[in-house]
Amino acid sequence: MDGEPANKKPLTNGFIPKLKGKKVIIRLVLGGQPIAGTVERYNPYEILIQTTKGQLLVFKQSIATIEETTK
Repeated sequence: MDGEPANKKPLTNGFIPKLKGKKVIIRLVLGGQPIAGTVERYNPYEILIQTTKGQLLVFKQSIATIEETTK
């Protein structure tokens, strides 16, 4: 045991609900090209992004940063 409660759930009441429908740039922990698109939906573990090439499902644990864009 690492000292955390076994029933602990990821937060869903933070800043991600405020980003729904907005354009964002997501940078992943492992690097690579940033993902630019609009936040369509989210749940405690994933974010669905609409990009110019289609929909993309991103696991929250792989996200390093999320930046709202004005473009």
